[in-house]
Parts: sequence; C-alpha cells; structure tokens
Amino acid sequence: MYKIKKTFNLAYGHRLLNHKGKCKNLHGHNGVVEVTLKAEKLSKEKMVMDFSALGTAVKTWLDINLDHKVILSKKDPLLKILRKENQACFETDLNPTAEILAELIFKSLKRSGLKIDEVAFWETPTSMASYRI
Repeated sequence: MYKIKKTFNLAYGHRLLNHKGKCKNLHGHNGVVEVTLKAEKLSKEKMVMDFSALGTAVKTWLDINLDHKVILSKKDPLLKILRKENQACFETDLNPTAEILAELIFKSLKRSGLKIDEVAFWETPTSMASYRI
C-alpha cells in the first residue's frame, strides 16, 4: 500500500454550544489539516497522486468552506446574528469540534473522488483529531 500526505493551513473561529469549559466562548485557531491518500498501485507517472493536484483540490475546498470563516453549529443563535452582519460562516450539523471537522473534510474530499485514507485536524500545535474509515 502506498500513501502520501499533504498539510494545509487555515484560520477559523468557532465555539462549542453547551460546553462547560472556555471553548463555549467564540475564539479562533490557526489550524492545520493533514490529508493522507492511499493506493494499492501507482499511476503511470509512479505516483499515488501529483502533490500539486492534491494541493489544488484540497486548498480550493478549504478556502471555499472553512478558511477565515466562523464555524458554528446550525443550532447556535450566533449564526443568525453573524450572517446578518455579512460575516463569513460555515454551518455544521453538530458542534464544530476538531473531530467533527476532520470527519466533514474526509467525507467531502471522498465524495470529490480523492482516494482519502485519513484526515487529521490539528486545532492547536498539540491537539489533533483524525477521521478514517
């Protein structure tokens, strides 16, 4: 099995509804997303995928959906207020934890046809959640 990994940086804000700790408050992160692809065979170019093509595909998705956005649960009352003020928001079905964001990115990229093995979402330099099937 062959694997490749590429990392991406993004800035975002979020908060967690009904959280007992300080993450109940709106705050921001400079996150890192690691995308791992896998393949049993290499392409005719002897690659799992060209790193440049992978970079373009993932960065485009992140830029459109998450980078420099406020990521909130659809149940968050702040969502309506921020949208009224023309703030860029991304809505999640559940609280936007690192675990939920890793799963969201994984499933979105998988639907786009990439041979995703795993997505790791680093919320801080010491805190990471990952998702794989």
